[in-house]
Amino acid sequence: MIQLNSLLFTFLAVFLLRSGAQVYLNWLNISYLRQRGTTVPEIFRDAVDPEKLERISAYTVDSDHFNIVAALANQGLFLAILLSGFLPWLVRTINLWKYGSIVSGLIFFAVLSIFANLLRIPFSLYETFVIEERYGFNVMNFKMWVSDLLKGIVIIAILGGLLLGLLLALVIHGGEPWWVWAWMVVGGVELLLLWLFPVVIFPLFNKFDPIENEGLEGSIRALMEKVGIRAKGIFKMDASKRSKHTNAFFVGLGRTKRIVLFDTLLASHTEEEILAVLAHEAGHWKKKHVLRMLILLEILSFVSFYAVAKFLNWPLLYQTFGFQEAIVYVGLFLIGTFISLLGYFAQPLESGVSRKFEREADEFALGLMKTAEPMCCALKRLAADNLANLTPHPLYAWFYYSHPPLVERIARLKRD
Repeated sequence: MIQLNSLLFTFLAVFLLRSGAQVYLNWLNISYLRQRGTTVPEIFRDAVDPEKLERISAYTVDSDHFNIVAALANQGLFLAILLSGFLPWLVRTINLWKYGSIVSGLIFFAVLSIFANLLRIPFSLYETFVIEERYGFNVMNFKMWVSDLLKGIVIIAILGGLLLGLLLALVIHGGEPWWVWAWMVVGGVELLLLWLFPVVIFPLFNKFDPIENEGLEGSIRALMEKVGIRAKGIFKMDASKRSKHTNAFFVGLGRTKRIVLFDTLLASHTEEEILAVLAHEAGHWKKKHVLRMLILLEILSFVSFYAVAKFLNWPLLYQTFGFQEAIVYVGLFLIGTFISLLGYFAQPLESGVSRKFEREADEFALGLMKTAEPMCCALKRLAADNLANLTPHPLYAWFYYSHPPLVERIARLKRD
């Protein structure tokens, strides 16, 4: 039975504070948009007309409303599972089969994952076939959506199951320093996935072909050679079979490093704009932003594993949520829940670091291209094509935005 004690009250207070902060920031952003988002910002008047601005505002409001409802529904289900006594019942049911701790742990997390995915399915359907369709982004059919869902479930089940099984084995058999070994293994797996994703995972969902425009390919290679970046290839991704959103990115490590352009981007942007976007991405590599972010994440991961080891055998943790004894896989779940909850309040730090990296990459692109015009035009076109909010509330942007707000970003480029 759930115990009403200081730990439970603290958890609930932080949980409700997190939910309250999400609702408040969402309301603040929408209210600000309705007050300030009726006039096209001066810097965007050559790219966005009043009709497009109205569409941007509507898309932002619909998306923000949907996201907060989905988040609160997910949190409500989670809280019900946590406080209803379901978890102790689930553990007792699993124990009837007298599996070992590792298999029991895998079943435990699999059941919770099934509940989470069952809730996520209707929200994903609504987002894809109502909101994205309403604003002309979605081009997927239901068959493709189901195929993507099943592929994702299989990949997560295989990779997540293997990693979780290994983690449980280390906790049970790794002795006192298990958490150090676990931290090293998880970090190693993350690096392996960064290396494998471009050649194993991504092709399961999208087709990657060399870009057909030889002139553009030559220009891209010449630009990359200026800064000493060698990629395995320059590829066009068939993003248009799912969505009309546009993007470009670098992916992979070492020999699997690739430059990927959405076919939607190739169709809607000039060569100079595409080169400017890739110059920005090159800035991330040259400034070692990927490596610096990985180091930061590994430091946080090290601290998290230490916290797990510190509290894994804490009796009050288990008693609070209806357990009479410490159970390894339950402890991992409960401590992970606390870490995830507290992690929300570290979001502004992560966002701030990311925005700093984006500014540095913009400055790098400006130096490489020798002019701000292509990058500014690319950003304006990306904003218009993706219906990006041009007037986010400053507090909302400070808390969540991984990139500087677009008006601020373009003004900075022009100023520099």
